[in-house]
Amino acid sequence: MAVLPRRPKGPPLNALRAFEAAARLGSFVAAAEELSVTPGAISQHIKTVEAWSDVPLFRRNAQGVELTAAGRELAGEFTMAFDQLAAATRKLRNLSPSVEIHIAALPSVAQLWLPTRLGRIRKNRPNMKFSVTAMETPPRLSRELFDLSVFIDEPDGSANQVVVEKDLIFPVCAPELAGNFDLESVPLLHDQTWQDDWQRWSNATGAYVSDPTKGPKYSLYGLAVEEAKSGAGALMAHGCLIAPVLKSGQLVRMSAQACETGRALVINLPHPSRRRAELDEVVALMRED
Repeated sequence: MAVLPRRPKGPPLNALRAFEAAARLGSFVAAAEELSVTPGAISQHIKTVEAWSDVPLFRRNAQGVELTAAGRELAGEFTMAFDQLAAATRKLRNLSPSVEIHIAALPSVAQLWLPTRLGRIRKNRPNMKFSVTAMETPPRLSRELFDLSVFIDEPDGSANQVVVEKDLIFPVCAPELAGNFDLESVPLLHDQTWQDDWQRWSNATGAYVSDPTKGPKYSLYGLAVEEAKSGAGALMAHGCLIAPVLKSGQLVRMSAQACETGRALVINLPHPSRRRAELDEVVALMRED
């Protein structure tokens, strides 16, 4: 009679993943956001790992959480292990003969910048498929299964980042408002992601804006652009996003004065060893004017 001995089991993989994310990010809340679960779920997963090992991994206090000595000792190994697992999973996916490029992008980039570029790529590569996920913060390409991400962010000088264009801001409005443009009487439109745009532009150019916070605020920059096109007020434009709208005449510049934000429109790529062969062509077509 065959003997099937019961083998010892480790903690669930999701629990270990929760520990790694919380250790790397230093926060249960941040780990929950990255893994798309609740902070309570992260806490419970980590309690499961601590109960299994009989080792405390975090100290909980009123200010948040911090790793214990044991937690610090283990964190790097778990990060390396999950990075390697992600790399193997990406390699497995990249073996598929069917090419689908997964893109993560800032919502405004996904709405205003990507569509014409994807259309251009489809024209050149009609069999290539795309999926686009809009998100507020860039994903970790060493961990998540995106082929590239496109964000307005501070360039990091990395060889895995392509700077497309500097982020230049300047005020715009609908043509019917242009003749009587007055920053003191026309509502200022704001995107919640870039709430300091009007103040930044005023400080950099010396243009007087008595209250750079006044006016309606929008959670989507694309919505603020549509409102500006309808004549609802003046918007601080990000040149890399609204060039087509300016070219069409739906919005016009209200000042020749512009300023750099220190950010840029950037394409982030995985390590060369983890990229699809088609990505070089995709990036080149994206960068075309």
